[in-house]
Amino acid sequence: MDFSGCALVKKENATEYRHRETEFNSSSNLDDASLYYLLEEWALNPPGTNMNMFLIPPVVCLVAGVLIIPTILFVIFSRFSIRQETRYLLLGNALLSDLIYLLFYTLSAALNAAHVHLPKEACVLLLFLLAVAYCGGLFTAAAIVLDTYIAILFPLRYIAILPPSRTKRIIVLLWMCSGAFPGIFFLVLASTHSFVPCVLEMCSVPVILILTLNGTDAVKLCFWLSTIVVFVCLSLIFCCYAILYFKTKQSGIWESICSRASVTFLMHNTVLFFYFFPLLALFVESFLCINVVIRLQTGIWVSLTVCNVLMILPKVLFPFLYGLRYREISASLKSIVRRKHLHLVSPAPSPS
Repeated sequence: MDFSGCALVKKENATEYRHRETEFNSSSNLDDASLYYLLEEWALNPPGTNMNMFLIPPVVCLVAGVLIIPTILFVIFSRFSIRQETRYLLLGNALLSDLIYLLFYTLSAALNAAHVHLPKEACVLLLFLLAVAYCGGLFTAAAIVLDTYIAILFPLRYIAILPPSRTKRIIVLLWMCSGAFPGIFFLVLASTHSFVPCVLEMCSVPVILILTLNGTDAVKLCFWLSTIVVFVCLSLIFCCYAILYFKTKQSGIWESICSRASVTFLMHNTVLFFYFFPLLALFVESFLCINVVIRLQTGIWVSLTVCNVLMILPKVLFPFLYGLRYREISASLKSIVRRKHLHLVSPAPSPS
């Protein structure tokens, strides 16, 4: 990595950067090279104080996630009866994906805030792991909804359709798909030389997303195919919930707004909304920025807000709003806390 070359760009072109940014904000026909130049300069000259503020949400969410997610995972995988159920295996997989994403994204945000420059290979690896973890959580969320759909509509055949052995194979398939989609995308970026060295020094996810939308036709095609996959998952989840609602409407479980079914349905949809709305906001913002509907800096600030707040939030809400709703998990956690409390307050044996 030629760090000195990027530093030279930073020193020599500050005036040209301001000129081109003015041109960007007033013109709808800015060429691709100028946009790449502006994004490189922004990556090299980020406003330090404001960038540090965006480190707070990932750190807070990581601390909350580290406190609750490993505990739930321990309960799931330490209880034989719990880990033999499909819903708990899928829940554990989703929580593991979220924890990995929180760890790596907080690391990325901390490096950006500290202005630590990464080698190109390290940045690409970090971005790939983030993409794999995010796809893993997304696909597992869709699988959880499908599991709920099958369990409610086909209760007598549920065990035959989704035994634990098949569930484990499905989880392996989910991770393979989670690695395949980002892998294809990154291979296209590498083969078309769409990685920008100076931007990769900063390794800023929002900036790289905007560059991706302004890349070659092959890169754009991969990006929009990924978008289609995301919204296919969203459509699948919406259709499953809609069918469940209309199929169970006559049973009376929806009559009371405070019923367990209504509250669970609301919580699930809240978590899913936080999963998919940030992606929609990110796509819209990037599209507007590329088409010069909004200013470049405005677009990047919006991207930072989406990536550092809205996309992180569901990762820490999921275990509280979803995981702790299961009676077996909450009962096991209470049992563990009770045993620890009794162990702490138990009197010491009297000396003989």
